[in-house]
Amino acid sequence: MKKVEAIIKPFKLDEVKQALSEIGIAGLTATEVKGFGRQKGHTELYRGAEYVVDFLPKVKVEVVVADHLAGRVVEVVERAAKTGRIGDGKIFVVPVEEVIRIRTGERGEEAL
Repeated sequence: MKKVEAIIKPFKLDEVKQALSEIGIAGLTATEVKGFGRQKGHTELYRGAEYVVDFLPKVKVEVVVADHLAGRVVEVVERAAKTGRIGDGKIFVVPVEEVIRIRTGERGEEAL
């Protein structure tokens, strides 16, 4: 199994969710996060004082899928989240050793 983690722009969450739903992905976890990369930050004024905002709001989407679905999930997320501008985000694919559904005790792909 693989966990696909994508850091995306917040306004792209609905598009990513819809695209994953269309390929049969029934569940995901979305978390509001902050970070920076090449996009860096920007300067803002607050009550006359200038300050740097270097952590930008993002959303982390996590999906655990069977190995054979990971490539398709990456393609779909990449297409749905892309704006073509700096700060579109990153996708990480990491192996998952075990999944356990707490309610039933199912393990492995059955628990997905």
